[in-house]
Amino acid sequence: MQPFNTQFTLSREYLAECFDQSLPYGKSAKPNYLFPALLFAAGAGLLLFTEQPKVASYTLIALGILELLHIRFRRAWWLTRQMWGKGAGSEVELTIDEDGIHTQNAHTQATLLWPDIALVIETDLGLILVAKSGSRQYLSKSLFPAHLVKEIIAKTNGDA
Repeated sequence: MQPFNTQFTLSREYLAECFDQSLPYGKSAKPNYLFPALLFAAGAGLLLFTEQPKVASYTLIALGILELLHIRFRRAWWLTRQMWGKGAGSEVELTIDEDGIHTQNAHTQATLLWPDIALVIETDLGLILVAKSGSRQYLSKSLFPAHLVKEIIAKTNGDA
């Protein structure tokens, strides 16, 4: 594999693509409504069936509502947290060579070696690199020429 270098900006659009393309393959692809329902039911049960002070009941109900808001606005909250981070808006240098995939910006430097990649999930707009440790890294296909995407997939399937 010939070395490939490119640069991209960690913009809001790029991060939104990362979230949207990675969500269906993540651990929380389907929201868990059971937890807020249990919080709300426990709060309502305490409120209706006990003579205890109402603070605990209202606290559980408020936590249930807060959890529902977290589920509803998880994309916006994730994007906001990423944009508050040091890396937001910075230039990232991406290098792909015989050793693996290297990313570097002013704040972080990461290397994902080919033998450490357990799986590559190809989405409509990018690649999700799943490491053997369980961590995931998303790379947009717009960063690469078409032949390089096929080489990355072939390289990881060949080593697995």
